Amino acid sequence: MDKSWMHADRRSKEFELGFEEFLKFAESNAVNIDKISCPCKKCCNVDGFSVEVVRDHVFYYGILESYKVWRWHGESMYDNGVESESESESESVNGDPGMGENDVEVGESEDEEMSEDSNEFLKFVEDGDQPLYNGCDHTTKMNFLVESFSWKAKHVVTDSCFGDFLELVKGLLPAENLVPLTTNDAKKTLSVLGMDYEKIHACPNDCILYRGDAVLVDAEECPSCGVSRWKLGRDNIPTKNVPAKVLWYFPPIPRFKRFYQSPKTAKNLTWHDWGRKKDKMMRHPADSPTWKLLDSKYPELGNDHRNLRLALSSDGFNPHSMQNSLYSCWPVILVTYNLPPWLCMKRKFMMLTLLISGPKQPGNDIDVYLQPLIDDLKLLWNGVEEVYDAFRGEYFKLKAVLFWTINDFPAYGNLSGSVVRGYHGCPICVDQTRPRRLKKGNKLVFMRHRRGLPRHHPYRRQAAAFDNTIEEDLAPVPLTGEEVLARVEGLNCEFGKREESTPRVRIVDDQDRPCWKKKSVFF
Repeated sequence: MDKSWMHADRRSKEFELGFEEFLKFAESNAVNIDKISCPCKKCCNVDGFSVEVVRDHVFYYGILESYKVWRWHGESMYDNGVESESESESESVNGDPGMGENDVEVGESEDEEMSEDSNEFLKFVEDGDQPLYNGCDHTTKMNFLVESFSWKAKHVVTDSCFGDFLELVKGLLPAENLVPLTTNDAKKTLSVLGMDYEKIHACPNDCILYRGDAVLVDAEECPSCGVSRWKLGRDNIPTKNVPAKVLWYFPPIPRFKRFYQSPKTAKNLTWHDWGRKKDKMMRHPADSPTWKLLDSKYPELGNDHRNLRLALSSDGFNPHSMQNSLYSCWPVILVTYNLPPWLCMKRKFMMLTLLISGPKQPGNDIDVYLQPLIDDLKLLWNGVEEVYDAFRGEYFKLKAVLFWTINDFPAYGNLSGSVVRGYHGCPICVDQTRPRRLKKGNKLVFMRHRRGLPRHHPYRRQAAAFDNTIEEDLAPVPLTGEEVLARVEGLNCEFGKREESTPRVRIVDDQDRPCWKKKSVFF
């Protein structure tokens, strides 16, 4: 069946004739003609309407071009020789016309061909390609699992409710069907995809993680603050095996390996070398001085263009969307800058690594929760052996480096350890910030921004237009990484939130105010 009309302009005659054939096909296979799945870009086959409404939606919003196999409208996925468990959801992306001389239109498939190196994954694919039950020709075991978990996440269904749903579906289908009986069985099946995670117990006061040392793993209470590891019941009695706080950790290394087991993704991860237009214009992080500095300073990293350059992003939000709810959730996400600009910020390539949740935000104690991620980043810096590149058909040693962090100013202070408010609130000027406190409002203002202007700029001498002073000083020179490390080397910071027995002493003298509050875990 010709489906090329799906990519045509929906105002054209080709699209109109093709879509009418589609509607006839959908009507002939519909169970309920008044509720046909709508393939428009807004509904995405989730909602069902009459033929007239579907026609209006498609001509108004456009059709979902990645809908290759019309399985929601009666077409079997085996009719066109499709062997995968789900249709190839290609995502054609048009890049910037000036991105590169060798730019191509990149199509990313959700079920791209994987390398034969991953025997475990191939076994999983073969098992997932089996029909859901004998005689089933419209879905497979893998397809059912993916769509059911998508439904579970969309409607916030609990594990117990989802288990009852699986049990109900298994009983309704013919005997010897492949529907998992429990939620755990379904999760174990999908864990082969590299979506495994670790639940690490944490101190409720953010002092430590119960990991690493054998004594610490088996501890019943925090050795730093003495608070119980377990959740307190109604009578303030610890409930055994119910942790008070849990860190969810999603290891990135297996997922990076999975990147390179896909030929298309493995090729796109080296786009910055072969597809980027190199004309000294800033179009990609590979054009930045930082990228070039690392390539020249560490040749073993820059010589292989498959090595990854990463950015870390983190911020807190309230998942309950209520102002009065005392709950905070901090995701930590890795972004891969090797990819083209139109792909590196796609959701499928933004990698969730940590999920820190609890009644209080981690604040300055976020270093405690970053420890497992930092350990994996150190492994990636030294190199991970035996990573298979499916595009080139060879094994190589994968390395990665963390370039930057992406965050707002308060989160910047938590991650870097820099003081971001008060007399030394500027992380660039540090002890040369020179703020001024207002007499009436008693607030600090920063009026020395004219120092950044050229030496003979006219604004420097316009005293009346600013604060009645003529600016003659030059802008402070930012500290290098070595200078920052030398300043924070001797800082001792105890992590954890404790009730202070004595009130804090307010420092009056400006020169005694610190510029950093801790040595960051990134050092």
